[in-house]
Amino acid sequence: MPKSDSKSDTIQKTRYTTVLALGAVIVVLAATSAGARVRYIIIDLGTVPGYPTARAWSINNNGQVVGHCEDVNYISRAVLFDTSGEVNNIDLGTLGGEGAEALSINNNGQIVGAALDNNDNYQATIFDFNGTGNNIKVSKEGFALSINDNDQIVGVEVNSSGYEVATIFDRHDANNNIELGTLDGFMNSQAYSVNNNGRIVGFAYNDLFSGLRAVLFDPNYQGNNIDLGTLGGQYSAAISINDNGQIVGRAETSDGSTHAVLFDPNGTGNNVDLGTLSGCNFFVAASINNQGQIVGQASIDAFSTFRAVLFDPTGCGNNIDLNGLVDPALGWTLKTARCVNDNGWIAGWGTNPDGYSHSFLLRPCKPGDAEPDADVDFDDFAVFASAWKSKDGDINWNACCDISCPEDGVVDEWDLSVFCTNWLTRQ
Repeated sequence: MPKSDSKSDTIQKTRYTTVLALGAVIVVLAATSAGARVRYIIIDLGTVPGYPTARAWSINNNGQVVGHCEDVNYISRAVLFDTSGEVNNIDLGTLGGEGAEALSINNNGQIVGAALDNNDNYQATIFDFNGTGNNIKVSKEGFALSINDNDQIVGVEVNSSGYEVATIFDRHDANNNIELGTLDGFMNSQAYSVNNNGRIVGFAYNDLFSGLRAVLFDPNYQGNNIDLGTLGGQYSAAISINDNGQIVGRAETSDGSTHAVLFDPNGTGNNVDLGTLSGCNFFVAASINNQGQIVGQASIDAFSTFRAVLFDPTGCGNNIDLNGLVDPALGWTLKTARCVNDNGWIAGWGTNPDGYSHSFLLRPCKPGDAEPDADVDFDDFAVFASAWKSKDGDINWNACCDISCPEDGVVDEWDLSVFCTNWLTRQ
């Protein structure tokens, strides 16, 4: 006599049968169903030997990521990360000193940042992509912070008067570098981001501890720079500008809090407060792509542990903690989303399952890819069927299966319609 199925096996088979039957009908719904919230595959970008921690600073539209790794003495090495997850990272070398940081990569694969020279001074640097050490110094003393696809390099350089000044670097002769000036009442400035139209943003300051002021620099380099204002407070900083001229960063509010901000590029003060996140009072928008997606970080204050954030660009406050969009079983804590490319790929850093501070790459995965492994297949169907008709709090609840938009706390026909839409598709 054949052995009878256990109760759990019977329930599971019933779920499979029910979901398969509904799937045959609900494909009609799939064509008209709303899109679902994107979730992400996470890739640990690793480090280079001898440097156990890492930070990713920039990602281009080809998915190439640069940043730096640090040893226990906080000496850093500029790195081109291997985004396949195989950790074949490239140490980009220095200018003869010990340390270096890669801070920006354009869509042509050109990398800039800063490296120590033989005199232990940081110099704005164009890095040799292959890591063979043919790095080029482009400053007398300074940092290259951004490079666009037209080979324009901006950052900060110490001028002849000893002030730090926003600068456009000449890759052939540092004597031809162009100072961009500052704002009235401020002695120093930094150019933090340049878009493909040559518009440059950053901030002015007297010292980095007494407050910053966001700046859109004069495109004619005549010093007619625009003060981008705040959110009612005194301080602000512009950190990223996209090709549409949208500018993001951080600004002080009237009550002294720091919020992420979408700046009014005209400088007339119509800045958009990007809102808050539960349990946090300090927010920074670090990057905006050409689709208007904004990423950054949030914390209780400037000195506490951060959480990586995807900001609502409308200012309606529907901000998302990115930790909720990756598989919690992987054991990551995402602390900072530093940059986002036009494909929606996000790079930053956080604490990996082994407790180390590592760089990560987040790649969007299709709703329904519950494992995730870049496709929606029978393995994902098994996960989905196991969660069928569950509600938040049930023993078989799986948030990765609540994929309708808006999410409604139950795995039902609306989620199945999205699943069917993405069936057998690959990222």
